[in-house]
Amino acid sequence: MDCGLSTRDRRLTKYLYFFDMVEAVQFSNIQEGNMIIVQDLKKAYGDVKALRGVSFEIGQGEIVGLLGPNGAGKTTIIKTITGYLQPDEGVVEVDGFNVMSHPREVQARIGYLPENAPLYPELSVQATLKMMADLRGIAEEDQPAMISRAVYAVGLEKHLTRAIGTLSKGFRQRVGLAQAILHQPPLLILDEPTVGLDPTQIVEIRSLIKNLAGQSTVLFSTHILPEVEALCDRVIILMNGEIRANARLDELSVTSNAVVILDELPENAKSLLAGLEGVRDVEVYANGGAYPGFRVVGRDGADLTPAIYQLAAANGWRLRELRRDTRSLESIFNQIAMTA
Repeated sequence: MDCGLSTRDRRLTKYLYFFDMVEAVQFSNIQEGNMIIVQDLKKAYGDVKALRGVSFEIGQGEIVGLLGPNGAGKTTIIKTITGYLQPDEGVVEVDGFNVMSHPREVQARIGYLPENAPLYPELSVQATLKMMADLRGIAEEDQPAMISRAVYAVGLEKHLTRAIGTLSKGFRQRVGLAQAILHQPPLLILDEPTVGLDPTQIVEIRSLIKNLAGQSTVLFSTHILPEVEALCDRVIILMNGEIRANARLDELSVTSNAVVILDELPENAKSLLAGLEGVRDVEVYANGGAYPGFRVVGRDGADLTPAIYQLAAANGWRLRELRRDTRSLESIFNQIAMTA
């Protein structure tokens, strides 16, 4: 179907046949080492200090969420890593190249999807990707295979001849992802990739990002907590231009606290639990059930569950549940925000 395509678009439809024959190919292999190194990064806009000495490293193959409220400095960090902004102080390296002294080498290694992807509504999907391939300097003979990989990776193979302006926002985001991975970058940077999408589209984009993460290091900025929990290995939390947390999600969520649920309440259970080494406090645990329980608050990050199990066995307590307490990312974020 022609659909009013330009002569250039009609010529590009030859790729459709090629796409159907090309097998999916893995992108660049993940190697060990750091993909991003940021050291003492500072940036101010007049009197507003957007970044106040930010430092972090991101290893190759990681999925890292840059989390923070609006105005925390997330987009400033991303624009600095991509070379769009110059820092006032500090050093940024991508795959061993300094962003300031080797901007072309850095940008060649980055696939970037800004919050609002700049797409031409009158161009078709395939014309857009062909244009981006030309701008990226991809050789003409290599373009069919590379466009094919990107198209199949984001599920656009049935929409190649459609104009961008006729696509839903979810599919426009897919086009943005396709152009970001077109040159097979080892680093993929996404700024608020699901803003404005409906719930179904959000799930689809999350799935796409998760699949792409097996092929590139991924850094994405968001203020939506479920995005980080659904996708990330590690989270960097920014508040007022400073890093307040930088850790794996499982490290952040697990505390030294423990929850113990009993079949029935022994008379001296609370005092015995309080007497265990490493225990700071014992609270009644409101679990909404018919069985008594306690939250045992620990100190120094120690795992209290082995000692609680031994105490229960020694006193003949019948356990219904014993586990380390975990915190949601929301509670962690709110706690950090209150102390910022």
